[in-house]
Amino acid sequence: MRIYLDVCSFNRPFDDQSQLRITLEAEAKLRIQEEVRSGKVELAWSYILDYENSRNPYQERRVRISGWRSYAVLDIQENPEVLETANGLHKEGLSRIDSLHVACAIVAGCEYFLTTDDRILSRKDRVGAIKIADPILFVKESEL
Repeated sequence: MRIYLDVCSFNRPFDDQSQLRITLEAEAKLRIQEEVRSGKVELAWSYILDYENSRNPYQERRVRISGWRSYAVLDIQENPEVLETANGLHKEGLSRIDSLHVACAIVAGCEYFLTTDDRILSRKDRVGAIKIADPILFVKESEL
């Protein structure tokens, strides 16, 4: 199974853990990371992950997140297919940057796009080419 985690998901373990939702999402994301490390789940990466991560104001987080690139089975670069797919997703209500993330996941052949971003999650039914889920739902559905 191949997945794509957006920057919100990668950042979740660094967020304030005082809210139960954040703690549960962080734990689920850490479980997913274990499955990526073990090779049970394939990770896709993209140029837009690199771009968005480079804008993270916390150097330690940037470095730790960028380290996950080495676990990726593929790294999607900008290309006409990504841009065309992203334009279609943008018309469905996703922001430009979110459209690029989801488009990269689709082009990479991912089964799941994982996010903790409520704006993306609220529009998941508008995207038929890939399952969009939060880390908790993914762990539950995939029985990790």
